[in-house]
Amino acid sequence: MAADVVPESAEGAAAPSPEAAEQARAEALALLASIFLVAACGLTYELMIATVSSYLLGSSVTQFSLSVGLFVGSMGIGSWISQKITKGLLGTFIALEIALGAVGGVSVSTLFWAYGASGLYWPLLIGFLVLIGTLVGIELPLLVRMLDRYGQLRTIVAQALSVDYLGSLAGSLLFPLLLLPALGLTRTSFLVGLVNLGVAVYTLNAFRARFRLGAPLLLCGGLAVVLGAGFVQASRLNGFLERRLYDDEVIYAGQSKYQRIVFTRWKDDFRLFLDGNLQFSSTDEHRYHETLVHPAMALAANRQEVLLLGAGDGLAAREVLRHGDVRSLTLVDLDPEMTRLARTFPALRELNRRALEDRRVHVRNEDAHHFLESTSDRYGVVIVDLPDPNGDALAKLYSVEFYRLVRRHLARGGVCVVQATSPFFSRDAYWCVVKGMRAAGLQVRSLHAYVPSFGDWGFALGGERDLSLEGLRLPPGLRYLTPEVLRTLSVFDGDTAEVPVEVSTVDHPRILRYYLESSRKWD
Repeated sequence: MAADVVPESAEGAAAPSPEAAEQARAEALALLASIFLVAACGLTYELMIATVSSYLLGSSVTQFSLSVGLFVGSMGIGSWISQKITKGLLGTFIALEIALGAVGGVSVSTLFWAYGASGLYWPLLIGFLVLIGTLVGIELPLLVRMLDRYGQLRTIVAQALSVDYLGSLAGSLLFPLLLLPALGLTRTSFLVGLVNLGVAVYTLNAFRARFRLGAPLLLCGGLAVVLGAGFVQASRLNGFLERRLYDDEVIYAGQSKYQRIVFTRWKDDFRLFLDGNLQFSSTDEHRYHETLVHPAMALAANRQEVLLLGAGDGLAAREVLRHGDVRSLTLVDLDPEMTRLARTFPALRELNRRALEDRRVHVRNEDAHHFLESTSDRYGVVIVDLPDPNGDALAKLYSVEFYRLVRRHLARGGVCVVQATSPFFSRDAYWCVVKGMRAAGLQVRSLHAYVPSFGDWGFALGGERDLSLEGLRLPPGLRYLTPEVLRTLSVFDGDTAEVPVEVSTVDHPRILRYYLESSRKWD
């Protein structure tokens, strides 16, 4: 775009020499390339910080809205500040890149560290958003003003904004599709910091005739060593930071395309965390999974074909396979890394008794909602074992529309069951699940069981008929569920009894509000 741009000369002045014109083209291209790279880096910082907050605090809509709002507002402050800079534009831009590389490069690791230090996370989160956003906001106005000497203003502004938007697009695509799944958050932050330092060095080289390069290059080199060491040692650094987040020894930590997966162990207690949220403890998971699976299996008229949505760890599948008349179990879990670990990670493989290696189990790695929309198959039992509705993406899987899809896939006499969060700690959210299933046309039986790692935990059975728990036959060898215990599961006391709530829909995910309000109360 700027290849034909040369410095404008005063009327009547001699045209610039070919050497000067070539140098002008090189400088203009260097500035446009810098715009592309700093735009990509700026948007990636914004996405990284929002993702860290979603991972640590939950509620992706809230965290992304807060992060985007503060970041964009701070960019406006930076743009306003840029007008006060009247001298040394090029030197100021290089200083900005060095500062962004240093601050942005350590932002993610610092936030992980701060989460384990009481009272520091929110001040640092806001500080990083405001500081990085302000620095990014100063960049583009400075670059546009520097480009002004290479052509007409209307052409330069159009080129600069075009390249800036393309750089933002590149950052928005590279972060979720390549950087996060391949490198993880911490290593990505160090890499993007190095890119900012690279922009500073690239600009210094393009305009080397105007600078004494010694001090800036020395500073860039020193910071590059620090960020490069962080990039190389990111696994060790993550191990140190995650040991601060978890009470027990971290025996596995990995970042999939969809979530952070962490396994911990203390003595005989083996635990799984997804995005920082506990999914099970091996000491009491049998209480949860036996209650989730066996009442629904015992109530179903036919359980030869079973559908399991979520539960990629294989523990619910283990319980389903206790029933010898199961011919086929279709397990639908979004994350292929989770189901891979269920097959290959020794501690998990032992706990799920190699359930995902059973020839009757068919794993589908796709979104549960999409799977239900794309298949016409019917099942005698549908088990919905998804994470709590702590974000907008999950809230749609707790909507009345989703329960209608589930009902559509039930065979005659079929039964579904939904893990429905805690009727004590998230009382409104639990009864919102029940009301949504009723609104979808299902007869609902509410259950809850005490799971020490989680407290009082709720489930909701659904079917076309009244679901009585009397006289159900349970498979042998269960550790928690007995006929006597089964009769108590549908008794709710004054702290957990039904309360009036509204139905949650895809358009209006009320369950998310109920869940977050409860979380804030107990936090």
